[in-house]
Amino acid sequence: MVFLASLFATVSILQMAGFTATGITAGSAAAGLMSTAAIANGGGVASMAAGGIIAVAQSIGATGALATSTYVGAAVGDAVLAGHVASNR
Repeated sequence: MVFLASLFATVSILQMAGFTATGITAGSAAAGLMSTAAIANGGGVASMAAGGIIAVAQSIGATGALATSTYVGAAVGDAVLAGHVASNR
């Protein structure tokens, strides 16, 4: 349960940092990170690779996908492990 709470906290932290469903909030920590990454990659948002840290953080902040997909994966993993342990008794 603590693990699940930490996943939802991660989404909340990203959203508070400025990674939101409507995009990166101007003047936020997310905007600063995006600017730094763009400059480091030669300038411009297009210079940042898809799947990079900024893109992933934005996706998680916008959709909460990390919490949902990880929760489903953890639930399936728990069920498989419980079945394996039970069958080996």
